Amino acid sequence: MSARVALVTGGASGFGAEVARRLARRGDDVVLLDVDEEGGRRVADELGGTFLRCDVSDYAQVMATTAEAEKAYGALDLVFLNAGVTTGFGVDGDFDPVAYRRVMGINLDGVVYGVHAALPAMRRRGGGAIVCTASMAGLTSVPLDPVYSANKHAVVGLVRSLGPALAPQNITINAFCPGFAETAIIGPIRHMLEDSGVPIIPVETAGEAVLQAFDSGETGQAYLLQAGLEPMVYRFRGIPGPKNADGTPAQPANPQGWTTE
Repeated sequence: MSARVALVTGGASGFGAEVARRLARRGDDVVLLDVDEEGGRRVADELGGTFLRCDVSDYAQVMATTAEAEKAYGALDLVFLNAGVTTGFGVDGDFDPVAYRRVMGINLDGVVYGVHAALPAMRRRGGGAIVCTASMAGLTSVPLDPVYSANKHAVVGLVRSLGPALAPQNITINAFCPGFAETAIIGPIRHMLEDSGVPIIPVETAGEAVLQAFDSGETGQAYLLQAGLEPMVYRFRGIPGPKNADGTPAQPANPQGWTTE
């Protein structure tokens, strides 16, 4: 496999740093984006890559740094939209509209902006692959953190919708949906997880799963990673399609995953 150019948001630590290391080990060039300048530069220096400071909730910064990455290496092949933060509040009495906009700006807007910025570069390259970090919280209900679950569900919905649309352009896009993994984001609940006996996914296992999502050729899929299991494509149940007055399927073949039952 020839060397490719990869852009990683949230690259200073956690999944971002681990994926960047794996990409660099196989010969890819890496550009790391993060607000943590010290951590980002340290990882970039370790890998012989490039660090650019970027707040992914800022549209202008995302556009500028993505363009700078393409200009520096002449191409953009892989994009890992991984930057994310915890929520820590609900929609009842503890609701904080300022914190809400910050969380949605990073966890959802950052993905939308990142995809928007990357697509022109990938088209110029003739194709590419995007992986967006969502969460198992994007596949199931999370009563204790509904706002986090909402933005992660939105990421999964975005990916599932873009997959078929981008396929003719030779661009794949998939969501990475891990359970509880060894990153800073579980810090506030680590003791609860440990006391409950919930196993924590090693960051190395998560990094390997992301590379599988990049290289699989699949698109519009949610890659679920649960502790102790191999990464898997999560299979959504199709919704019933419309029927004619006589009970026959109104549209037996369609792009929206309807069933004919």
